[in-house]
Amino acid sequence: MLQCNQIFARLQRVERCLLGWVTSLHEVTAGQLVAIDGKTLRQSFDKADAKSAIHMVSAWATANHISLGQVVVDQKSNEITAIPRLLELLAVSGCLVTIDAMGCQAEIAEKIVEGEADYVLAVKGNQPTLHDGIVRFFLDQMEDDFARVKVSCLASNPPSVVG
Repeated sequence: MLQCNQIFARLQRVERCLLGWVTSLHEVTAGQLVAIDGKTLRQSFDKADAKSAIHMVSAWATANHISLGQVVVDQKSNEITAIPRLLELLAVSGCLVTIDAMGCQAEIAEKIVEGEADYVLAVKGNQPTLHDGIVRFFLDQMEDDFARVKVSCLASNPPSVVG
């Protein structure tokens, strides 16, 4: 009879094979948007064994409407440690990777750049120094309508900067 660790090792091999197959089906092109986000699986809490709900981090190719991969967040951890593990599984070269404020970490940005991709990371109060610096930069540049920096505007009515 198989031991639990043997079963999990085999399941991990199946997961890698399945992920390789899904990735081969998905044609990643320059500029493809890959959204990375964490979610808690509804009703996955196990009261009988007092196990907490399962939390996953997933990568979603928005143009093709396909999940590129997902990893379970360790019980005593958070998305910050799971996102780099997910990025190791993905081929993101040429993509634009988006992550919410939880993933706004230097290590995660470096991992994306190592994968030859670009990123957009949300910045909120969890990074107060960075957030304040960005707000100050934009307020300063707005004084002369961004004349001192190279910019392009994609919106017909750009939103105002909020602090």
